[in-house]
Amino acid sequence: MRLRKKWWARPEMEASPKVIINAEELKGNWNKEFKNANPIYLELGCGRGRFIKNNAELNPEINYIGIDLKDEVLIYALRKAEELESDNVRLIPLNIVKVSELFDSDEISRIYINFCNPWPKERHKKRRLTHTNFLNMYKKFIKPNSEIWFKTDDTGLFEESKIYFEESGFDIKYITYDLHNSDFKENIVTEYEEKFASLGMKTMFILAKLR
Repeated sequence: MRLRKKWWARPEMEASPKVIINAEELKGNWNKEFKNANPIYLELGCGRGRFIKNNAELNPEINYIGIDLKDEVLIYALRKAEELESDNVRLIPLNIVKVSELFDSDEISRIYINFCNPWPKERHKKRRLTHTNFLNMYKKFIKPNSEIWFKTDDTGLFEESKIYFEESGFDIKYITYDLHNSDFKENIVTEYEEKFASLGMKTMFILAKLR
């Protein structure tokens, strides 16, 4: 479904110190932006922000960066971030294909990929955020032994992502085809996840660690 343009969203975002418009200018200096040396976790496609907000609230000793292309959804993530007592969230309006322009080597300690576009057609698969091309891009700025947490409800994407991780130098440390009925206790439910779980759709999950 096409999002209705919210002309008021960009001015509100530009007025907030939690939204970084020219984020490439902070490459190599993200800990200065957060004013601490805490680990930085990155969510690719943060949507309306429930996931990043709840994580940041539970873990004030971690810094979180969320990226999403659409102002129309990112504005809601901003409003959730502004509810936090801690100042450990930054949001970036950006196409994720440009993510390597934002971070220097060893700046990111974990990546979250939640319900990304499955791009099922063969000619589009290189656009998947778990594709080998993207995983090799992330390796340029994540720390050694960093983890990628990946959730999806698309079986084709899930099965092929297992191969992508293994081909790109990641070990799969945890995998489940039914996250909500697994023994994994650290899951934070996204808006999308809650909606489709209520319809009986299962969430699949991979925790992959860089070798």
